[in-house]
Amino acid sequence: MCGIWALFGSDECLSVQCLSAMKIAHRGPDAFRFENVNGFTNCCFGFHRLAVVDQLYGMQPIRVKKFPYLWLCYNGEIYNFKQLQKQFGFEYQTLVDGEVILHLYNKGGIEQTASMLDGVFAFILLDTANRKVFLARDTYGVRPLFKVLTDDGFLGVCSEAKGLINLKHSTSLCSKVEPFLPGHYEVLDLKPSGKVASVELVKFHSYKDEPLHAACDTVETLPSGSFDLETVKSNIRILFENAVRKRLMAHRRIGCLLSGGLDSSLVAAVLLKLMKEINVNYPLQTFAIGMENSPDLLAARKVAAHIGSEHHEVIFNSEEGIQAIEEVIFSLETYDITTVRASIGMYLVSKYIRKKTDSVVIFSGEGSDELTQGYIYFHKAPSPEEAAEESERLLKELYLFDVLRADRTTAAHGLELRVPFLDHRFTSYYLSLPAELRIPKNGIEKYLLRQSFEDSNLLPKEILWRPKEAFSDGIASIKKSWFSILQDYIDQQVDDLLLEKAAEKYPFNPPKTKESYYYRQIFEKHFPGRSNWLPHYWMPRWVKATDPSARTLKHYKSATQE
Repeated sequence: MCGIWALFGSDECLSVQCLSAMKIAHRGPDAFRFENVNGFTNCCFGFHRLAVVDQLYGMQPIRVKKFPYLWLCYNGEIYNFKQLQKQFGFEYQTLVDGEVILHLYNKGGIEQTASMLDGVFAFILLDTANRKVFLARDTYGVRPLFKVLTDDGFLGVCSEAKGLINLKHSTSLCSKVEPFLPGHYEVLDLKPSGKVASVELVKFHSYKDEPLHAACDTVETLPSGSFDLETVKSNIRILFENAVRKRLMAHRRIGCLLSGGLDSSLVAAVLLKLMKEINVNYPLQTFAIGMENSPDLLAARKVAAHIGSEHHEVIFNSEEGIQAIEEVIFSLETYDITTVRASIGMYLVSKYIRKKTDSVVIFSGEGSDELTQGYIYFHKAPSPEEAAEESERLLKELYLFDVLRADRTTAAHGLELRVPFLDHRFTSYYLSLPAELRIPKNGIEKYLLRQSFEDSNLLPKEILWRPKEAFSDGIASIKKSWFSILQDYIDQQVDDLLLEKAAEKYPFNPPKTKESYYYRQIFEKHFPGRSNWLPHYWMPRWVKATDPSARTLKHYKSATQE
């Protein structure tokens, strides 16, 4: 996990512009480099490094003797860089996984490069010989990327929007800073003046298609065409274990977030099993957060005892949670209700990991709810086909919601997140299964995933079949939910009259509740006029809901009241 920043065709002094690059310093606390491009005095790269692989030669922009005309700034991990080296006979000059991007580009151009990368990435590749700039982002947008391109060809690119909004330029940049679309690459012409012109924006991978890089994966070809339940369950286990295994690539200590829910518990259990197999010489640290005696803390404790991790509990009180709201919204760059709510716990646990431990590479369970239909409202889906379509929509928008939350809350504290549920091969296989196999069954969401691991003894039965908790309930005290605490506090902060006139003040995505109004106020304070970064609020489907939380759904109420 790093912070990347680049400018092409700047009219202003670069030493002034580079102050914007410091806005993302939290993403790379180990080192910083600012480098001008030879022959283009108004083009430059900025890089904040978190050293996870190749401590010696990992600084960026990456340049190698073989390709002196190529400059690469990237944030991510390429898990198949060794397999690609073997397949194509590449001669690497460093141990940096991202070096493979230069070799792939030289061999087959940008389309093949983006398609063959198994991993998470956002990159800026400059080819001065052919005067081209390329931008690319992984399939689900696990690694963030923002850009601004003015009418006169000034381009700014950054891991977070906050590194672009204060850039100086002769024309206005307002409202033009936007997220770069996941699963796409863009080709831009570089003019002698250093300015650029966009040539094409191309979608290189659809998550339903088996990725091109599957051909050189470590897992052999799986039995296909058969949807026999035992075969399906076996394939799910094989691919998920492979997804965790390939993500063990790190020279820094590995840890795991553990809420005690199905997803993080599966990740932690498989992770610990694989770390033992390769004789990692330190115990796996797992981290749970909650208010005193919260359901998540109790469930996580049970999982940690079962798998044998070195478990840490982070207990926070309502005051700490409320105090963190503004920092969290600034880190997130969004005012989405459920994203902000769920980010508070993750932000506070990340803060603890950074201050109190030496774990840096953090595994987590993001992506499972979208892929395996884990949200409680999936029980209301009119048909398996509509449930499958909704699952795909959620995956497409992950970069605006859960993946955004997971990246920003960990990156704010210089941690690197790894999310095996969003492995390309695992997701494409799961999405290829018949729609009726993937829906909730017997009143239980993620039924197929749970069934697949039932006989593995990885988790206690009561955890494997633990129903979905709304995150802000899972971390709440049994006396009063975090949701109620938030509502009580915000009720005092937002006047009824303000809410009545909310649509006049904020015509785009107008706040409908005091909570959403409060978050929007804070967002506008830091990012005025940029509400279009969030196209719409995250809301459940097939139910009449004014609040995104699971607690407003009948299914959830009946389960919690039993």
